[in-house]
Amino acid sequence: MVLLLALMLENSVIAAADLERERRMAEEISDVILDGEVEMLRAGDHEFLSIYTEAESATRALLIIHGRGFHPDWADTVQPLRVELVEYGWNTLSIQMPVLGKEAKYYDYLPIFDEAIPRIEAGLEFLRAQGNTNIVIVAHSCGVHMSMHYLKQQGDDQLSAYVGIGMGATDYRQPMLEAFPLKAISVPVLDIYGAEDYPAVRRMAPARWQHIQAAGNSLSAQKVVDDADHYFTDQGDLLVEAVGEWLGSLNIE
Repeated sequence: MVLLLALMLENSVIAAADLERERRMAEEISDVILDGEVEMLRAGDHEFLSIYTEAESATRALLIIHGRGFHPDWADTVQPLRVELVEYGWNTLSIQMPVLGKEAKYYDYLPIFDEAIPRIEAGLEFLRAQGNTNIVIVAHSCGVHMSMHYLKQQGDDQLSAYVGIGMGATDYRQPMLEAFPLKAISVPVLDIYGAEDYPAVRRMAPARWQHIQAAGNSLSAQKVVDDADHYFTDQGDLLVEAVGEWLGSLNIE
């Protein structure tokens, strides 16, 4: 614990979410969203942006959690997932996660992981209020770290499955300090990453799969998307197809 705190203090430049940057991003994207409806959710005394996109007659939903420093309508990864998975019969809610300055790295974000928990809870509550009875978290990059932090604290009772995209991404000389609770997740897990993903994501894939298998859910899977980088640049359709097909294999109504 002492080592953890020392590393965080040494490397951290900011210790609280940058609400002004978040506000600017929300203003920039709110008026240009073409698919879905803006929903302002509340975590404590803070109001944050989310985008709800409905499928026809669906009672199942995906809670989509973006990567580090981005927003709920980010063109790579997030927007394809939140818009195109509707065609697979899923309502989607993409939520704004806490952000820091553009220079912030993995160790800077560690102290604000707790701020992600009430946002995830608010997203789950909103989805249930819309009549969604089965909810799956779909998280990318730092969104995986934040949602795994939530699962470590709160468990997976509120979920029907979990999708982690580009799991384990950090920064140069900043190894993971908070392990993913993969062995304790009882719902089906999809670990999906690009063939050209960051070295750490690819290097840790066998260990992640071993931990996922140890949890004992036979519906879990690990998939690699050919020719895709960490952000699935120009490969959003392949990502959506892989995630959509796996979700279909779960037979969640």
